[in-house]
This record gives sequence, structure tokens and C-alpha cells, in this order.
Amino acid sequence: MRLKGKTALITGGASGFGAEIAAVFAREGATVTIMDLNKDGAEQQAEKIGSGTKAVAGDVTKSDDVERAVETAKEGGRLDIVVNNAGWTHRNKPILEVTEEEFDRIYNVNVKAIYHMTNAVVPVMKQAGGGVILNIGSTAGIRPRPGLTWYNSSKGAVNLLSRSLAVELAPDKIRVNCVAPVMGATGLLESFMGVPDTPENREKFVSTIPLGRMSEPRDIANACLYLASEEADFITGVVFEVDGGRTV
Repeated sequence: MRLKGKTALITGGASGFGAEIAAVFAREGATVTIMDLNKDGAEQQAEKIGSGTKAVAGDVTKSDDVERAVETAKEGGRLDIVVNNAGWTHRNKPILEVTEEEFDRIYNVNVKAIYHMTNAVVPVMKQAGGGVILNIGSTAGIRPRPGLTWYNSSKGAVNLLSRSLAVELAPDKIRVNCVAPVMGATGLLESFMGVPDTPENREKFVSTIPLGRMSEPRDIANACLYLASEEADFITGVVFEVDGGRTV
């Protein structure tokens, strides 16, 4: 088991990519805590995974909730792995139609949440002698699609801040990497497309991905597993594109 004895906190872990990351980490021996706004969903997912998985309801945009999740996830004063997976988007639409409220929510969930988590978890990891932080970015921050400008820019921030954190935290043996998925069939898919989720509309987007399919939760979970494991102990500051060739 590649994460045996490790503790991990995964935000947005009740569904989608986060749920699969939590399941894979638990399968590989980690004690996992799921944080999600959806309390019932988080508890159901934790029960489904088993293996001592814990659930905590919380909003990643609120520092008190993030600190409470870190305290819940710690064991013996340690929290080895954090996955900042929670994310949000506005619906695909012209840039001038995006409201200030939508803009603020995108940046609060996608960017400021990582600020809160960094402040909460870095002291814990420093005291323990190191750790791993994984941020879920996006190919949208590398090769943007029209109609998603503010979302694209928020993920560009995630991609870059991951590199900057990696440089600053390396002396403390805290590795920071970013996983950048291409569009996947998650609850946000229709918002990303900006059109009804039909086979015909999916095909239009799939046609832009050289390997001919959208990302799946297992793709993202497997990438996170590698980057969180000791196999990647010399890898930090990487934006790992899991995209079927989309950004080539």
C-alpha cells in the first residue's frame, strides 16, 4: 500500500474527482478525512469508503471551517497530505454577463480557499518535518476555452501559485504539486459547456481532446496517488496535465 500510515484531507470529497481521490487514498492505506459543503454527501461517501474515513462539513472559503477540518484530520499531531480539490465555475457565457457575485465566488472557492488551507496546514506540516499539498488546477489555466474567462484565470492562478508555494516551502520538506485535468463528466460539466449535456454536445468537446475522451475521476485520483506517494519524493512544483493531450 503506497500511502500506508499517512493521513490525508481532501476538500470537495463528497462527489466527483474528490470522492475518487478519497477512495483511492484509503485503498492505499491512508486515513482519509473528507471536507465538503454537502454534509450528507460527505458522510455517505465516508461510510462507503470505510477504513476509518472521516467526514467534516465545511466551507473552504471560511478560515474557521478549514482550521476545523485540519484539526479533525490530524492524527498524532500529523497531517501528511492535503488535496485542495473543491472548485467552482460560472456557466459558460460572454465575459460581460458574469456577475460580480459569480466572480467573487469563483475566486473564493478556487483561489482563496487555498490561501486558507495553506495558513492552516503549513504550520502542522512544518512541525512534523514535511508533507504534501496537491492543488487541483485545470487545463483551463493553460489552454483556455472561450466563455469561461474568469474561471480560466482562477485556475491559472492555482497552477502558478502551486509552483510558487513549492519553491517557498521546499526548505521545510513540504512538496507542492498541481494536477491539471481536462474537462470531465462531473456535476459542473454542463456549466463548463454552456449548452445542454447531450451526447452531441459532449462529442464537440471530446473532439478537441487527442485521446478521444473526457477525463474520468480515476485518472485524476491515480495522478494524485503518484504525486502523494514516496515514489514522487523528488517532485515538487509540477503542473501535471491529465488531459489526453489537450494542451499539446
